[in-house]
Amino acid sequence: MNIENIEAFVYINHYGSFNKAADVLFLSQPTVTARIQSLERELDCRLFDRFGKQIQLTDKGKQFLPYAQQILQTYQKGKHHIHSKRATPNELRIGCTVSVSNYLMPHLLMRLNERFTDIKFKITTAPTDELAAKLSSRELDLAFVRKLMNPAFQSYPFFEDPIRLYVYKEHPLAAAGRASIRDIRHETLIFFECGSLDWMRIHRVFESLEQPPNIVFQVDNSETAKKLVLRRAGICFLPGLCVQQEVEAGLLVPVDITETTGIALQTNLITLNGEHTEFAEALLESGGRVLN
Repeated sequence: MNIENIEAFVYINHYGSFNKAADVLFLSQPTVTARIQSLERELDCRLFDRFGKQIQLTDKGKQFLPYAQQILQTYQKGKHHIHSKRATPNELRIGCTVSVSNYLMPHLLMRLNERFTDIKFKITTAPTDELAAKLSSRELDLAFVRKLMNPAFQSYPFFEDPIRLYVYKEHPLAAAGRASIRDIRHETLIFFECGSLDWMRIHRVFESLEQPPNIVFQVDNSETAKKLVLRRAGICFLPGLCVQQEVEAGLLVPVDITETTGIALQTNLITLNGEHTEFAEALLESGGRVLN
């Protein structure tokens, strides 16, 4: 029985789609379909029922699923056991999003260098999807990404960064420290958006207003957004990590908006299942020290 066929079966069930499983496995949809057909021939039964674009496991598929998951997990553990006997790598390749690269990596790298003195470090900065692809193809050893689900990855919650409204120190809202979404409907807004679903929650909050918000500047870089606020061009919702120094210096002031309370960007540390656990644990420990 081909392990790749079992892997395709587990992934299709996890994502509920042949196309999505193909994307994650970096295969064509016909290839994934062929693997399932091969597995069904080997098992002499149908594993999925199709209802238009929807799929679901057959009764036989449901019976086979826990065994398939166990086979795949055992294979991955065995693979990790073999690789774990290799010598410590000379280079650790770490991927990260822009915010982690700008505001956390310098501190984390210094901690890692103190602990692993014989290892060199290579940093790649890219969006989450690209980092996940590079990790899957073993171009990276670990990656800091926005929250994602992938059964091939071991995912460790690393950091939750609250999104709040920030204003320059002379702004009328700075003294109050709290406002409602209606209080800022006429304000000039700078909108920083990093592609996370959390930003969609900010958009939905504005939908409750009778008129759209006055977004004059829309940028995809937190540093650009922050500097526009510092120049009094407007006010902006930003993750706390990128404005930490400016808040401590009194240049920017956070304003709590009732309707956006609890919205935060979650960063996870991911590795391929069972791999580079020693480095992951060191980064988690170092992150706790840096962030607290």
